[in-house]
Amino acid sequence: MTYNIQTGIQSSHYGHYVTRSWQHLFPHADRPRTLKRVARLTRPYDLVGLQEVDGGSLRSGFINQTEFVSRLGGFPYWHDQTNRRIGKLARHSNGFLSRYRPLEIREHALPGMIPGRGALHMTFGGPGEPLHVILLHLALGARTRMRQLGYVADLIAPLQHVVVMGDLNCPAESREIRALLDRTSLSEPTLLMPTYPSWRPLHPLDHILVSSSLQVERAEVVDYPVSDHLPVAMEIKLPDSVILVP
Repeated sequence: MTYNIQTGIQSSHYGHYVTRSWQHLFPHADRPRTLKRVARLTRPYDLVGLQEVDGGSLRSGFINQTEFVSRLGGFPYWHDQTNRRIGKLARHSNGFLSRYRPLEIREHALPGMIPGRGALHMTFGGPGEPLHVILLHLALGARTRMRQLGYVADLIAPLQHVVVMGDLNCPAESREIRALLDRTSLSEPTLLMPTYPSWRPLHPLDHILVSSSLQVERAEVVDYPVSDHLPVAMEIKLPDSVILVP
């Protein structure tokens, strides 16, 4: 599953971007309750990538939101990748939750004129071939996204079993995603699944891309309008050569 949780800020119409904008810098009593709802959603899943989580700053009450959700969701493994710090006010992060022990965790800073976007590379497996999961939150500008996905294409070029997921901030038919698919063995099973805005989804901005070696058995946008995005979930059958270790 991939989910942009907007640091636990609930949104149900465009006006909330104005009336609740202060919550991007300051704490609010509703935020822990929202995170508990996110945690309940994650419980049936094995691997969960979160975007727009806070790594523990003033606005989150100095709570690492990835750790908070992992604990309530019953995940034994979690990792926070903080990509941008605004003093004590905010720590912009990607977060990953897992029921399987990662073999390796790598953090990548994505290219861009304004720093603060990252890719989190999780490697899973035991004896046999590894599974690579890349979590992304891309830039708003198309030119920068093209550079960022070019970086990702180079990263995964030598890898066999790959999942790329996150808030890519563009639809699957965009030039930047098409370029990524052309350069790799990835496909887009969630092609026509709008996720944004959550209250009236029109734009497919959130994606799970998989390599041709992985069999997709189910893919869906989950109707769970807590943040301004909807989550995307997928069930994947792994090759016999890939064995995940709890």
